[in-house]
Amino acid sequence: MAPLVAGLGYDWVIGQVGKCIEELVALVHPGTAVAGLLLRPTSPAVPTPVTITCGSGDALDHISEASVDAVVMDPPYYDNVMYAELSDFFYVWLKRTAGQVVPELFTRRLTDKENEAVANPAKFAGQRGAKALAGRDYQERMARIFAECRRVLKPNGIMTLMFTHKATGAWDALTKGLIEAGFIITASWPVNTEAEGSLHIKNKSAANSTIFLACRPRDAAAGQGGTSYWEDVEPLVAAAVRRRVAEFQNSGIGGVDLYLASFGPALEEFSRHWPLRRGTPRAKPEAQRRQRQTTLLQEEYDPYAVTPEDALDAARREVKRWRLDQLGQKQAKGELDPLTSFFVLAWDSFRAPVFPYDEALRLARAVGVDLDTQVVGVLGEKAGSDLCLWDSARRAAKSALGAPDGSRAMLDALHHAAHAARIKTLAAAKEELDTRGLLAEPAFRQALQLVLEVLPVGRDFSGVALDGDLAAASGDFDALENLRRLALVGQVPEPKQLALWADAA
Repeated sequence: MAPLVAGLGYDWVIGQVGKCIEELVALVHPGTAVAGLLLRPTSPAVPTPVTITCGSGDALDHISEASVDAVVMDPPYYDNVMYAELSDFFYVWLKRTAGQVVPELFTRRLTDKENEAVANPAKFAGQRGAKALAGRDYQERMARIFAECRRVLKPNGIMTLMFTHKATGAWDALTKGLIEAGFIITASWPVNTEAEGSLHIKNKSAANSTIFLACRPRDAAAGQGGTSYWEDVEPLVAAAVRRRVAEFQNSGIGGVDLYLASFGPALEEFSRHWPLRRGTPRAKPEAQRRQRQTTLLQEEYDPYAVTPEDALDAARREVKRWRLDQLGQKQAKGELDPLTSFFVLAWDSFRAPVFPYDEALRLARAVGVDLDTQVVGVLGEKAGSDLCLWDSARRAAKSALGAPDGSRAMLDALHHAAHAARIKTLAAAKEELDTRGLLAEPAFRQALQLVLEVLPVGRDFSGVALDGDLAAASGDFDALENLRRLALVGQVPEPKQLALWADAA
């Protein structure tokens, strides 16, 4: 922020802090009315007693068993933030201020990082599989915290928690901890909590939404009737997602957030039927056969095991079908080929050319392509822990374009046409498509319609100059939209996203 702007900056910060203190006072002392507050007393009331304690969440020894009505928690977000490391900056100053009031809370030189419930590989530096060990450490710590919350909650009590992470491994760890502690997820809501202009998410495949979960203690008698089978429960999970996905989208949830929002209803249904096993053994995943650390726990493989990630996979498949229908496939006569589907859904989900490789792996699994052999080196490249999608020019330079007739994937035909339009002329691109009979091919028209709905709009149509990989991808949009207007204006509808730019103008 700009701290010295009059009326903003520090003025805004101090005003917000004062507003929060006034609201807290009104909550504790209902008889103290403050103008403008939503919570206004109807009659004088006795001040509400408040007890604040500072301790570890896995040791609530000062609270009696089954004595709490509600637990409200904003848990650590797996590996998103190393809170203790970040807090050191503030701790040394708080020690000199708040430390004068409560010195017992500031006895350490710096913050405690050893006992923090985060997936921090630095805690296992030098050890083989540090990332997997960090994930296991997080899951075990959260399970202990949830177990303590379960102990202090009344049988009819409720725990609400919020979680934001686009990696399904983090969701898997959190949900395992919840279920193992004896909770069942009874409701979920996605809430937009991030401003799109925030610098920490701008131009990244970041989540804008926080998912709120409502959890209830599981009945002690639940699960005693025997183990349920995943083959019976999976259709129920998919149906739960189908019932909610339209509601989420109509509420303004889109991109990667739509997948995250679907995790809530999927995990609701999943947790109702726990414990679960497979009736038919599942083959060992390729990633584990290669001994890659793509899972949180490096344990002996159980072909009959079921984990929360199975529910997340089912949710992702349902959202995939929904989004392709919404983007235009519903009116199509045939199925979009897997490689083009992956490209369309990657842009639709992440809205950026660079996104986490692990999430690309899960999307590839939902679409039905092998990420390492069919995508890497063909549609893009692995860069560290990310996957970077290429535009038509980059694919051509890498000799990664398939046959121009689209026999492998219609995306190849589209990229050949876009590249020809960019380096030659629109007429040359149209002539090449005419020669191969693609302009009359329904599969080509369908692929063109979907790709135009997800690529970033270029400067020709938005008037906004992008940069980097986004600019390269927007060059393909401009080329393909100009080609559509030249050759297929009556057969392929104008991209819906252009209406947004027309409204802005």
